[in-house]
Amino acid sequence: MLSRLEPSARPGTVYLVGAGPGSADLITVRGLKLLQSADVVAHDALIHAELLAEISPAAERVFVGKRGYCVGSTRQETIHELLARHAREGRSVVRLKCGDPCVFGRGGEEAEYLAEQGIPFEIVPGVTTALGACAAANIPLTHREAGQVVAFVTGHFDPDSAECKLDWAALAGLSNLVIYMGLRHVERITAKLAAAGMPGDTPAAVIENATLPGMRTIDGELATIAGLARAAGVQAPAIIVIGPAVRFRDRLLQLAELAHTSN
Repeated sequence: MLSRLEPSARPGTVYLVGAGPGSADLITVRGLKLLQSADVVAHDALIHAELLAEISPAAERVFVGKRGYCVGSTRQETIHELLARHAREGRSVVRLKCGDPCVFGRGGEEAEYLAEQGIPFEIVPGVTTALGACAAANIPLTHREAGQVVAFVTGHFDPDSAECKLDWAALAGLSNLVIYMGLRHVERITAKLAAAGMPGDTPAAVIENATLPGMRTIDGELATIAGLARAAGVQAPAIIVIGPAVRFRDRLLQLAELAHTSN
C-alpha cells in the first residue's frame, strides 16, 4: 500500500483502461503498460486474476466492482470521488474496466466527472465483449452475407419497465443484435422482439464466460434460445447474439475441424 500523499499542485492522470472481454491476454499493450506502472488501480469485479497479478506490488489496489442486482455493488458516485481524490494527490490512476470503457462501461460518465473536476484523463480502448465473445464463438458479426447492421443493446432494464427505452420495432428490423446484461430478462427480450415482427427462426446464441476456459455457447433460435439457456444453467456474465451472423458459426466450426483433421 502507498503511504498517504499530500495533495499535489499538479494532479495525476486517470487512465480509463479497457481490460478486454475476459482472458487476461486480450488487454491492449498500452493498457498493460499503464496497469503495470500505475500508483493506484481501481478495478471491476470480473477482471481476470492473471491480469490483476500484473499490478505493481507497490501500487494501491481498490476493488470497485459492480454486479447487476447484487447487494454491495460500488456506487458510481463513490468511484468518481475515489478517482478524483487519488489524482489530486498526484498519483497515476488506472480505472480498469471489463471490455471497453465506453461500451456500457460508464467510461463516458467517469470522463465527464473528471473533466468537470479539472483532472487529466485518457480513455484507453479495450476489446469489447461483443467482439471478443463472438470471435471466440466463431460468429462473424459483419459477414457480408449476414446483413449490413450490427447493434449493441443493453438488456439491463426489465423490458416491461418505464426505465427501458428500447424501440423493439426498430431492433426487430435490424440484421444482428448483441445484447449485453440481458440474461436475467432473456425470456421477455425475445418475446418483445418476436411481438415486434422478428421471425421465430432467427438464429440466436448465448455466450457464457466469453474467452475464458469455462466458455460455453448455447445455439438456438429466437423462439427457443431462452429455454435452451435456462435448461443449460447459463449464468452471468453472458451475452445474447441474435441474427443471421450466428448461422455461420456451424459452418466455421466444420471448416475448422476439417482443417485440423487434414493436417
